[in-house]
Amino acid sequence: MTELLTAAQMRSLETAAIESGEVTGLELMERAGRGVVEAMFEEWPDLAKAPQHAVILCGPGNNGGDGFVVARLLKTWGWDVEVFLCGDPTRLPADAKVNYERWAELGEVQLFRNAPKFAHEADLYVDALFGTGLTRPLSGEVLEWAAGRIGDFDVAAKTVAIDVPSGLCADSGRELAQDTETVLAGLTVTFHSMKLGHALAWGPFKCGKTVVADIGLRHVYPNNVVRMNSCEHPGHLGKADLGHKYSHGHALILSGGAGKTGAARLAARGALRIGAGAVTLGVPPVAQMEVAGQITALMLRRIEDASALTAVLADKRITALCLGPGMGTGAREKALIAAALDARGFHPPYEGRSVVLDADALTLISQDEALFGMLHERCILTPHAGEFARLFPDIAAKLTAPAVSGPAYSKVDATREAAKRAGCVVLFKGPDTVIAAPSGACRISSAHYARAAPWLATAGSGDVLAGFITGLLARGFAPMQAAETAAWLHVDCALAFGPGLIAEDLPETLPAVLRALEV
Repeated sequence: MTELLTAAQMRSLETAAIESGEVTGLELMERAGRGVVEAMFEEWPDLAKAPQHAVILCGPGNNGGDGFVVARLLKTWGWDVEVFLCGDPTRLPADAKVNYERWAELGEVQLFRNAPKFAHEADLYVDALFGTGLTRPLSGEVLEWAAGRIGDFDVAAKTVAIDVPSGLCADSGRELAQDTETVLAGLTVTFHSMKLGHALAWGPFKCGKTVVADIGLRHVYPNNVVRMNSCEHPGHLGKADLGHKYSHGHALILSGGAGKTGAARLAARGALRIGAGAVTLGVPPVAQMEVAGQITALMLRRIEDASALTAVLADKRITALCLGPGMGTGAREKALIAAALDARGFHPPYEGRSVVLDADALTLISQDEALFGMLHERCILTPHAGEFARLFPDIAAKLTAPAVSGPAYSKVDATREAAKRAGCVVLFKGPDTVIAAPSGACRISSAHYARAAPWLATAGSGDVLAGFITGLLARGFAPMQAAETAAWLHVDCALAFGPGLIAEDLPETLPAVLRALEV
């Protein structure tokens, strides 16, 4: 698991360490510069062979100070190093000024306007212009320099960004500009912990690869810290010997009509594979024969309307429901959602009957304030970006508005706000899936960097995710834990299968993934 900090949280940790006398700011700057050089040589071993030619771009703050350290270390390694400063050296912060002067004893500091920008002009570029503290878009000669590199992926491949690529908001991963004038890096070296912007929005693309350099700070995190790729209790995925199938929960998943049952069947298969003791597909009469001819281990129940669903839910062994995949958006479906949300039910050892609302169910809730008002703490909403915008149009508008200052409104901010408004867990899907609870607890399930799984963008994968969540809820997982665990396993299944994945493969790959966890 990885803790993701905001820029303010990182500054607080550094300030506390300095004020306690544990370390000086100058020592932190030296450690940061060394961390960048070590990470660079580890990523690109050929660069350790001197001499090479480096262009170091230093900004007017402490990020620039880190750049001066890198320049000095490379120079003593035998490199040919050129340093270009954006700003007035007399106005540098104290620690950055010390390292500016140390570099000046070894080489000159050139005017930024003369800085090279193309791949053939250097073996390495180091972006030490603006770090996590940037709160405004790039402008002036820095903007001109960054814009001149757009589309040149050869130069990006040999660019190292210190902390974050300049122009990128460290809290949101959004570009602090209306266009794309930010630095594009092949390697980003950050310190102590990754920042939210490394995992969200444009962050993974702009950063290339992100590595964390240890600068000797204590690993103490605030209670509201966001964590990434979390599956804190894999042992819970195993089954205890409690005697019979209903000891592991019973999930009910509602299906659409004839010709529209595939999504629900995918969800049901996912729920069964992840360990629900029993899974029933609730189908309208017109789809009964279609579904009966397609299933084996799954059970089938005819549910014609809301009154029939209410009668079925009298069975207290049903511990979780899933509504939405392929269900439809008519009056019948609206009534089914109302019946499901009204039928809470309790059954030891479970805290209450849980409801996953996906796809068509989200559309219906977005159109009806009364349905939205029936949401409760045992619900999980699983919107993609379009569904999120329909459910929370004002929140989505803040997220999609141009980010012209920082820290910019992030997907974490949006999901937390949505969860608080809805009064339930919200799982906001995407390569940077964000999961938040009304309490503010938040996780990111990232499908970037080493966990990149682009083949998850296939029809039906979201239905399987809904099924995974429902199966875990049926077994008694709390909503937040079920959502984050299911999202994590969803990506793991895609990684285990690899290219060529279709949605049907996800449940069938899950047993091998669970076996690898030794659960």
